[in-house]
Amino acid sequence: MNITIATLGELLVEFLAKKENQGFLAPGEFWGPYPSGAPAIFADQVAKLGFPVLLFSCVGNDAFGEMNIARLKRDGVNVQGISVLPHANTGSAFVSYRTQAQRDFIFNMPNSACGQLNADHLDETLLRQCNHFHIMGSSLFSFRLIDAVRKAIGIVKENQGSISFDPNIRKEMLNIREMSQAFEYILDYTDFFLPSDGELDYFGLNKSGDEGEIVERLLKRGIKHVIVKRGPQGASYYAQHEQHHVAGYPVEVVDPTGAGDCFGATFVSLFLAGYSVPDALAYANASGSLAISHRGPMEGTSTLAEIEALMAQRCRSV
Repeated sequence: MNITIATLGELLVEFLAKKENQGFLAPGEFWGPYPSGAPAIFADQVAKLGFPVLLFSCVGNDAFGEMNIARLKRDGVNVQGISVLPHANTGSAFVSYRTQAQRDFIFNMPNSACGQLNADHLDETLLRQCNHFHIMGSSLFSFRLIDAVRKAIGIVKENQGSISFDPNIRKEMLNIREMSQAFEYILDYTDFFLPSDGELDYFGLNKSGDEGEIVERLLKRGIKHVIVKRGPQGASYYAQHEQHHVAGYPVEVVDPTGAGDCFGATFVSLFLAGYSVPDALAYANASGSLAISHRGPMEGTSTLAEIEALMAQRCRSV
């Protein structure tokens, strides 16, 4: 199947605290700036796998915006959907690590260029060339962006395309009323749902927290594929009459940011390209492991050859 994937949302630069528990209450040293934004990482990973992908976003007319566009273009992302806004600054995020798995963020997104993205920025001619649209929950932080997502869903569905949704929940955003309302709307149109195991409880609808029951309700809702990300423990796939559970690829954690985005990009791309579910899961797990092996949110995106090299390495060590 010929696939062209589209996504939209935040495109920003990220600064990473150099020391664990560094916090934001005192001066400290940071690595960065790194190109970032969950949809941008997703798009970059799709492009590195060799598939056509289009990103809609906004950056400022500044060095950070220029750096992001250059990086995405270099890796093969179609950047025609990125608007440069003359009177806004490129978004930013500062990250502090409590542990390798627990992070605190300070985001500058709602008032930045990417926060100005709206439905009018979506070129319908470009979007109608796409047969899959991917949504990141972290992008649903304003009514403008939610309206853009609604427009993209309508156009892609009209084109007989499919929708994937990664909730990508950030605790810093859970108090944004628009986000929780948008989740319910998007789930009604979702074909591929990609939560982490820790995010499933959020969708338990205040009933049993049992994974099987939550997944069953999601499938009855009309979602065709539920893929649960479990980090080093691997991943699970659920459909109406099919289940698969695949082991992970434990590696040394350098920076966990972007792992879930790379996992989702790899699974969705390869599944749509005709890979079997177990193979798509295995490649996605390896892709996520490669992502956390590099410092910087987009620095660990990988090619098919790099993913297969990691998979072969584990086979040799078993």
